Amino acid sequence: MAERAAYAALTEHSRGRRHPESAPSGRSEFQRDRDRIIHSTAFRRLEYKTQVFVNHEGDLFRTRLTHSLEVAQIGRSIARSLNLDEDLVEAIALAHDLGHTPFGHTGQDVLNACMHEFGGFEHNLQSLRVVDHLEERYAEFDGLNLTFETREGILKHCSLPNAKLLGDVGARFLQKLQPSLEAQVANLADEIAYNNHDVDDGLRSGLIEIEQLSQVTVFARHLQEVQRRYVQLDGRRAIHETVRRMINTLITDLVAQSGQNIARANPRNIDEIRAAAPLIGFSDTVRAEQRELKQFLRTQLYQHYRVNRMSNKARRIIKALFEAFMDDPKLLPPQYQDKAKQDQARTIADYIAGMTDRYAIKEYRHLFSVEEL
Repeated sequence: MAERAAYAALTEHSRGRRHPESAPSGRSEFQRDRDRIIHSTAFRRLEYKTQVFVNHEGDLFRTRLTHSLEVAQIGRSIARSLNLDEDLVEAIALAHDLGHTPFGHTGQDVLNACMHEFGGFEHNLQSLRVVDHLEERYAEFDGLNLTFETREGILKHCSLPNAKLLGDVGARFLQKLQPSLEAQVANLADEIAYNNHDVDDGLRSGLIEIEQLSQVTVFARHLQEVQRRYVQLDGRRAIHETVRRMINTLITDLVAQSGQNIARANPRNIDEIRAAAPLIGFSDTVRAEQRELKQFLRTQLYQHYRVNRMSNKARRIIKALFEAFMDDPKLLPPQYQDKAKQDQARTIADYIAGMTDRYAIKEYRHLFSVEEL
């Protein structure tokens, strides 16, 4: 492995953990973070949390878990090419959706609306809350006690009022500083993964067609390349060959453009990275193509009537659960009833956000279906 760049987030220079621990044996601090994330309860729940399609709609659609694994793989490839810390990128990628609600972005939006009078709900902040407080695995502390660098990477977005409450990890939002390059890489790897894999899942579902996508520049260019090279190829193989070329183009462009940005800024250490403008990014041409693809997915897939039907059900489920628990916290499981005495709304948000899609549906039936009496 190539020596890491001087401006990378070097594990030996980590800002450490909230609760001091002895150094790990046989692995780095960031590797320890990754391992703790993989073994967490919240990580296992991602298997049954929606990416776009609710889990029971098909076995082959991506979930938050498979999405996180794909982000980690893409992020490691980029980090390796830029001589950054692959283990830190992987840890951030695997943890970035730990706080996501059931039913994808619909669940997040509804829970935020429910929590409007109680501080709101931000899924990035909830992911940090999971690793800082909600996981219950260790005798000496709540949460996973991750390093500062992993925690700051998880907190991709944060409102200023909440940033003021978060101490060191929220300071950069107040001071208008950037996170590490590793955090920036994880953020763009997330975008690469969900855009391209939503294309794959959208085509598999039949909600979008190749003919529609052929009007989108980046897809059309790579599909034509596949068709020229493999004249007789069609079906799933043609789609896979197209999507993997799209991903490769994005990674190659990101590495090349980011390398140029870094060389131009010439940072000597991570502090200069934090003070600079964001350095990980696409070229102008590829960024424009990404915007076009995202707009297509927003209008043709995410707002498809069949997706809207499931989203409508999700809104009803999340809202009904929140209102029922707020009206009578004794409906909560015993361990949440005790916590609700200190902060009822936030405890209910924690409980709902931690649900898988199918568990949320099950709880809804338990509370509102006469067949469950």
